[in-house]
Amino acid sequence: MKRSLVSVGCITILLLGSNLYGQKANSDYSIVNKIHLPGDGGWDYLSVDETGGRLFVSHGTVVQVVDLKSAQLAGTIDETPGVHGIAIATDLNKAFISVGRNASVKVVNLKTLALITDVKITGENPDAIIYDQFSKKVFVFNGRTSNATVLDATTNEVIGTIALEGKPEFPVTDDNGAIFVNIEDKSLISVIDVKTMKVMRSWPIAPGEEASGLTLDNETHRLFAVCSNKLMVVVDAIDGHVVTNLPIGEGCDGVKFDPILKRAYSSNGEGTMTVVQEISKDSFKVLETIKTAPGARTLAVDTQTHHIYTPTAEFNPAPAATADNPRPRRTLKPDSFNILDIAPVKK
Repeated sequence: MKRSLVSVGCITILLLGSNLYGQKANSDYSIVNKIHLPGDGGWDYLSVDETGGRLFVSHGTVVQVVDLKSAQLAGTIDETPGVHGIAIATDLNKAFISVGRNASVKVVNLKTLALITDVKITGENPDAIIYDQFSKKVFVFNGRTSNATVLDATTNEVIGTIALEGKPEFPVTDDNGAIFVNIEDKSLISVIDVKTMKVMRSWPIAPGEEASGLTLDNETHRLFAVCSNKLMVVVDAIDGHVVTNLPIGEGCDGVKFDPILKRAYSSNGEGTMTVVQEISKDSFKVLETIKTAPGARTLAVDTQTHHIYTPTAEFNPAPAATADNPRPRRTLKPDSFNILDIAPVKK
């Protein structure tokens, strides 16, 4: 997570109009549902369990699990204060949850949601988390200590710590021995060898700055990094050269790739989602910009149904600015948290 999700609601709320479901007539996408979930806390990452047909959502001090067929709350994982991310390990029937305030990873049964164990990690503020099926390891990226804790996903034991060059943001795996992670404050992508648990190399992503979200087309070996200066930077995952960059919206904290549609989606906290079409490994274009809602800055994609899920809430008007607080934050309206369900339009 790049920064507080509650604060982004004031970015450009007036630009979006009042009709949440209003899309342009020729849009390829539509907001088909708004899944209401209880609770008034902030939010961060969310993950799809495609095998189980469920969505895991970080929300305040809990993880909420949504049945995607019924669009109803199917369960809640409690006692996850400062929760950030959820890594799904379908082959092991486990979910690994980074619990920021406890400096721990909670491991639960993927089907029953029952607690398996709590694991103390070797850093502070565990944030993004990823399961690498190739190595059967979990990599937990610690934002406050610029390192990553590695767990054996089978035994749930800590087996190593990886020093990083700066503050890590989101990772992605190639499922063949390498994990890529954004180093936000250095504007780098670092490449980790999952066997040796060491950084092999780091690549600059200029003109991109302060990248947060990261995703990968594993067929064309193209990384997509979304940056604070409103750019999506496409990077060659083999040699690290910057292929191109494309414009996105403000306040982005997430990007996902649909390998069937060959599209990268950037969730922008200003209240838009940028859709980038991959034409070939070296050719890309912005297909369209979809209106979502202010605060919808992270997302998950179900690659089987091609639905996109992004969390947000409604915001109260910002209080008047003062000399001591020139940029006051908006507060959340009670009981307004929801997940936007965005789907391709059938034509």
